[in-house]
Order: sequence, then structure tokens, then C-alpha cells
Amino acid sequence: MAMVPVVETERLILRGMTREDFPALAAIWQEPEVVRFIGGKPRPVAESWAVFLRIAGSWAIEGFGQWGIFRRADGAFLGQTGFFTAMRGLGPDFDDAPEAGWVLTSSVHGQGLGREAVGAAHRWFDEQPFGGRSRAMIEVGHAASCAIAERLGYVPFRETEDLGDRVTLFARDVVR
Repeated sequence: MAMVPVVETERLILRGMTREDFPALAAIWQEPEVVRFIGGKPRPVAESWAVFLRIAGSWAIEGFGQWGIFRRADGAFLGQTGFFTAMRGLGPDFDDAPEAGWVLTSSVHGQGLGREAVGAAHRWFDEQPFGGRSRAMIEVGHAASCAIAERLGYVPFRETEDLGDRVTLFARDVVR
């Protein structure tokens, strides 16, 4: 199994998730404010478990993946961020690059922790041999996530539909 690197910021620790982190992850995906712009419905626990396993598999197969986001002060699980290969079938302009994603529990929205966590994940990614080129998909109207993406250099390039939702596709190509 691939080792998941630990990435630290002033307020956060990004680390690989363990079995003990699953209940907190599943609970976040039940929060109406979290899923409001990600499909609109709470995620069933079985679906969260499948995603949890895909996160672990991504690190093992791809050498990159998503981290759990933990508050440094008390170790609380706050969400997830990182990169993955989704094979969404949205075309080579999107599917041929790792996809970035981020989700934080609604209790910490508006505190800049998303920007801090996602920025740290991208700094790590950009330093890797495979890094620098990524994509993101954000539901139309999700201003907070669009702001994070644009701050990191993502540029919107197309609107489309994914699983019934109107989304904007973003590209980020870091020149090394």
C-alpha cells in the first residue's frame, strides 16, 4: 500500500484516512449544507463507504489521492481534499487529467479552512513528477468553491451536465 504523505499548515493536518475516520466522513456527506451543491441529496452510508475505499485505492494505484482534513488544535475531522481519477466520460479535455476535489463540514464554512487545505494539497501535488495539471468540476452557483478554484489558477472552460446537475469544468495547467 502506498504511503500517504502528511501535509501540515498553520491550522490543519492533511493525512491519510483510517477506518476510524469513516463515521465522521459519512456524517459530513449527510449534511444538507455540504451536499447542497454536490448533487443536492445526502449521500447514503454505503455510497460514502465506496468513496472511502476509492480514496484508499487511489493512493495505492495512482500515487495521489485525497487526504482527510484535521484541525491541528483538537484533531477534529473536518473534511477531505486532494486528487483522484474519476473516469466521468466528460471528454479528454477533462478526463485526461487528475481531478481536484474538496469538501468540508458545514460547521467550518467561511473560516478560510477550505482555501488553506486545498492550497496545501495543490502545493504538494505541484511538486510531484505527475503534478501541475489538474481539473475540477463545480456545480453552477457554488460561489465559494469557484472562488477557491480561481484563486488556485483554475480557469473555467466549459459548462455541462453531470448526473443531472449543471456543472462548470475548470482547468489548471501549472508550467514548471
